[in-house]
Amino acid sequence: MTLPKGFGSGGGGGSSSADVERMIGRRVENMTGMITASYWAALIATFAGTAAGYFYYPWAYPTASGHFAFIVLAIIEAIGYIFCVKVMEEGSNKNSNGIVGASIAGTVAFVLFVSLFVGW
Repeated sequence: MTLPKGFGSGGGGGSSSADVERMIGRRVENMTGMITASYWAALIATFAGTAAGYFYYPWAYPTASGHFAFIVLAIIEAIGYIFCVKVMEEGSNKNSNGIVGASIAGTVAFVLFVSLFVGW
Protein backbone atom coordinates (compact mmCIF):
# COMPACT_ATOMS: atom_id res chain seq x y z
CA MET A 1 0.00 0.00 0.00
CA THR A 2 1.38 3.39 -0.93
CA LEU A 3 1.09 5.99 1.79
CA PRO A 4 1.32 9.77 1.45
CA LYS A 5 4.66 11.51 1.92
CA GLY A 6 5.72 11.55 5.56
CA PHE A 7 4.16 8.20 6.42
CA GLY A 8 5.71 4.78 6.21
CA SER A 9 9.21 3.43 6.65
CA GLY A 10 11.25 5.84 4.55
CA GLY A 11 11.00 4.16 1.15
CA GLY A 12 10.88 0.56 2.28
CA GLY A 13 7.44 0.22 0.78
CA GLY A 14 5.80 -1.38 3.81
CA SER A 15 3.27 0.29 6.02
CA SER A 16 2.37 -0.57 9.57
CA SER A 17 -1.01 -0.30 11.19
CA ALA A 18 0.36 2.54 13.31
CA ASP A 19 1.11 4.51 10.14
CA VAL A 20 -2.36 3.93 8.78
CA GLU A 21 -3.89 4.86 12.13
CA ARG A 22 -1.86 8.06 12.24
CA MET A 23 -2.85 8.88 8.69
CA ILE A 24 -6.61 8.44 9.04
CA GLY A 25 -6.99 9.39 12.68
CA ARG A 26 -8.87 7.46 15.27
CA ARG A 27 -9.35 3.74 14.83
CA VAL A 28 -12.95 2.59 14.45
CA GLU A 29 -12.58 -0.08 17.13
CA ASN A 30 -12.75 2.74 19.67
CA MET A 31 -16.01 4.26 18.40
CA THR A 32 -18.53 2.02 20.15
CA GLY A 33 -19.71 4.95 22.27
CA MET A 34 -20.28 7.15 19.23
CA ILE A 35 -22.23 4.44 17.41
CA THR A 36 -24.30 3.77 20.54
CA ALA A 37 -25.10 7.47 20.96
CA SER A 38 -26.07 7.68 17.28
CA TYR A 39 -28.30 4.63 17.65
CA TRP A 40 -30.13 6.14 20.61
CA ALA A 41 -30.50 9.45 18.77
CA ALA A 42 -32.05 7.58 15.82
CA LEU A 43 -34.41 5.71 18.15
CA ILE A 44 -35.56 8.91 19.86
CA ALA A 45 -36.02 10.56 16.45
CA THR A 46 -38.14 7.59 15.36
CA PHE A 47 -40.28 8.02 18.46
CA ALA A 48 -40.58 11.75 17.82
CA GLY A 49 -41.74 11.07 14.28
CA THR A 50 -44.41 8.63 15.37
CA ALA A 51 -45.34 10.86 18.33
CA ALA A 52 -46.43 13.52 15.86
CA GLY A 53 -49.04 11.03 14.69
CA TYR A 54 -49.99 10.04 18.24
CA PHE A 55 -50.51 13.54 19.57
CA TYR A 56 -50.96 16.04 16.72
CA TYR A 57 -52.66 14.06 13.96
CA PRO A 58 -54.60 11.27 15.69
CA TRP A 59 -57.46 11.47 13.15
CA ALA A 60 -55.10 10.79 10.23
CA TYR A 61 -52.60 8.44 11.88
CA PRO A 62 -54.27 5.73 13.99
CA THR A 63 -52.49 4.73 17.19
CA ALA A 64 -52.19 1.07 16.21
CA SER A 65 -50.55 2.05 12.94
CA GLY A 66 -48.11 4.30 14.77
CA HIS A 67 -47.20 1.55 17.21
CA PHE A 68 -46.63 -0.88 14.35
CA ALA A 69 -44.40 1.61 12.53
CA PHE A 70 -42.44 2.38 15.70
CA ILE A 71 -41.89 -1.29 16.54
CA VAL A 72 -40.80 -2.23 13.02
CA LEU A 73 -38.45 0.74 12.71
CA ALA A 74 -36.97 0.06 16.17
CA ILE A 75 -36.25 -3.55 15.15
CA ILE A 76 -34.59 -2.42 11.92
CA GLU A 77 -32.48 0.14 13.80
CA ALA A 78 -31.46 -2.45 16.43
CA ILE A 79 -30.33 -4.91 13.75
CA GLY A 80 -28.34 -2.14 12.06
CA TYR A 81 -26.76 -1.13 15.38
CA ILE A 82 -25.67 -4.68 16.17
CA PHE A 83 -24.32 -5.07 12.62
CA CYS A 84 -22.34 -1.81 12.82
CA VAL A 85 -20.75 -2.63 16.16
CA LYS A 86 -19.86 -6.19 15.23
CA VAL A 87 -18.39 -5.24 11.84
CA MET A 88 -16.48 -2.39 13.46
CA GLU A 89 -14.85 -4.75 15.99
CA GLU A 90 -14.12 -7.53 13.50
CA GLY A 91 -10.49 -8.59 13.71
CA SER A 92 -9.78 -6.74 16.93
CA ASN A 93 -9.73 -7.97 20.48
CA LYS A 94 -12.32 -5.43 21.61
CA ASN A 95 -15.49 -6.79 23.16
CA SER A 96 -18.47 -4.55 23.70
CA ASN A 97 -21.15 -7.18 24.23
CA GLY A 98 -22.13 -5.53 27.51
CA ILE A 99 -22.91 -2.13 26.05
CA VAL A 100 -24.68 -3.68 23.05
CA GLY A 101 -26.75 -5.92 25.33
CA ALA A 102 -27.64 -3.04 27.63
CA SER A 103 -28.64 -0.84 24.68
CA ILE A 104 -30.83 -3.53 23.15
CA ALA A 105 -32.43 -4.29 26.55
CA GLY A 106 -33.09 -0.58 27.01
CA THR A 107 -34.59 -0.44 23.54
CA VAL A 108 -36.93 -3.34 24.31
CA ALA A 109 -38.04 -1.66 27.54
CA PHE A 110 -38.56 1.69 25.78
CA VAL A 111 -40.52 0.17 22.89
CA LEU A 112 -42.70 -1.83 25.29
CA PHE A 113 -43.37 1.28 27.39
CA VAL A 114 -44.32 3.33 24.33
CA SER A 115 -46.49 0.55 22.91
CA LEU A 116 -48.32 -0.04 26.19
CA PHE A 117 -48.77 3.47 27.55
CA VAL A 118 -48.51 6.07 24.77
CA GLY A 119 -51.49 7.03 22.66
CA TRP A 120 -54.12 4.65 23.96
